[in-house]
Amino acid sequence: MNILKWILFPFAILYDGVTRLRNYLFDIGYKKSFEFEANVIGVGNLTVGGTGKSPMVEYLVRLLGESYTIATLSRGYGRKTKGFRIANSNDNAKTLGDEPFQFFNKFKNIHVTVGEERAVAIPYILAELSPDVILMDDSYQHRYVKPSLNIMLTDYNRLFYNDHVLPLGRLREARKGAKRADIIVVTKCPQELSANERNSIREKIGNYSDSKVFFSAIKYLDPVPLNEDYNKLSENVLLFSGLAYSKPFTEYISSKYNLVDDIYFNDHHEYSSKDMNLVEERFRQIPFEDKSIVTTEKDIVKLLNGEIKSVADHLPIFYTPIEHCFIEDGEVFDKMVKESIMKTEN
Repeated sequence: MNILKWILFPFAILYDGVTRLRNYLFDIGYKKSFEFEANVIGVGNLTVGGTGKSPMVEYLVRLLGESYTIATLSRGYGRKTKGFRIANSNDNAKTLGDEPFQFFNKFKNIHVTVGEERAVAIPYILAELSPDVILMDDSYQHRYVKPSLNIMLTDYNRLFYNDHVLPLGRLREARKGAKRADIIVVTKCPQELSANERNSIREKIGNYSDSKVFFSAIKYLDPVPLNEDYNKLSENVLLFSGLAYSKPFTEYISSKYNLVDDIYFNDHHEYSSKDMNLVEERFRQIPFEDKSIVTTEKDIVKLLNGEIKSVADHLPIFYTPIEHCFIEDGEVFDKMVKESIMKTEN
């Protein structure tokens, strides 16, 4: 492993230099960041992989959705389409991407949009949809847009100040990039995280940012069946998922059920009938009559259309929705978000 680190070290230095130069050019105004006369809330991170951006966007939708008209803007990673797109009833995970289709499938009172170039997409959103608030997903490195509120997430299990830039580590840019955040949320914390550990984490984050730091955990909701003919998740389960970091989900399922078998795919995996046949084959091999299949909400949206739905529909597949749950000061976070909107409106 040490040899590999030495091999990767020069590439990390080069990558770090390029990203520092890019950020410097934005900082001095050589590269332009566009500000809009609109409430644009950015949600992102310093690392590659999952820190809980989608659950945070969903938290903000629930927080603001009753008082404001909301539009989400995502890149639409992995989609087969290009350019700006407003979600409609003909769309699916292939045309929108996993997370945007999840938003569209879950929230009927918001507009869901995708577009690689956010600075180009936002004027279209404002002109065609006139939302009160735009929630910009995975936006931290997209510096061509300057959000009115910038929320940075860091996973408790892989805190950014312990990490290194690519390819030596998982950081998309240097740790000092945290200074651009207005709010930092440490996500996926254990519910019993002590005050001493919270203070220690705040102190270490303080070396890179003066932002207010919050701590959140993942709240797992009751399993939901893909097919309503199956009404209860059995004690014995097969798990399959395609996540950047599957350990927390696996640990949760293991704590609640008898996890007999598991199948892991890459993040943003595009499921095929062949994949579902593999899941079915492994499921049939489980030596219990009382058995089910469990996956994530992010994965289930990719099983809702086309030929793969007909394969999945006859299996007892359940998905487990998740939500952000603040360990402390959740009302302070909510107030900061709402105040940023009122400030922009004034």
